[in-house]
Amino acid sequence: MKPQLNDSAKEMDFLGLNPHATEITDEEIVNAYLRTRNAQDFERLVHRYEREVYTFLRRFLADVQQAEDVFQATFLSVHLRIDQFEPGRRFRPWLYAIASNKAIDYLRRNRRHQVASLDAKTSYSDSEDSIINHLSGDVEAPDEKAMSNETGARVRAAVKELNEQTQQLIHLAFYQGMKYSDIAEVLQIPLGTVKSRVFTAIRKLNQIWVRMNDSSNAGSS
Repeated sequence: MKPQLNDSAKEMDFLGLNPHATEITDEEIVNAYLRTRNAQDFERLVHRYEREVYTFLRRFLADVQQAEDVFQATFLSVHLRIDQFEPGRRFRPWLYAIASNKAIDYLRRNRRHQVASLDAKTSYSDSEDSIINHLSGDVEAPDEKAMSNETGARVRAAVKELNEQTQQLIHLAFYQGMKYSDIAEVLQIPLGTVKSRVFTAIRKLNQIWVRMNDSSNAGSS
């Protein structure tokens, strides 16, 4: 039989101070906020996702200041639209739908689609090298990061040649490591459509990657 919690224990459980309690879900926090309008509940959601969402936006927009602006706009929108959160939905895909749409709107308003110059890039000897090998959300060790900085710049340049919707898909699938089912929920499209678009995006990226490598090799010969 599950022991009954007194009011103090329940409060410790909710605040995450009870070491024996299971972690409260995002949806439970949202429901608590909708019931009480306690600012601490909303702040807990922000704290839970601030690093993850900011990293996603920084990679998507490739600009720190833009990422900060869109981050603020995202959580402002979450606050204003929290009453529209539908029971039974999961919070994380709903949050990412808002964040990614805000990022796309920002890109369209500012039209900052600058593709990095290939003139100063180090050549790749293997023209069949796939760009997918370099798409990852993992944090690298310092020595690995130093070695791959230039490759990372090339990958970002390749991704920037895609349209906004395809960039969004690449960032969700590879950098954030989302499941296809979660992406379908974020983008509000069928699962089969997600799989088809990912396949098409990978094909386009590899075409861009091969062209970039061929150009670098030709320039160094």
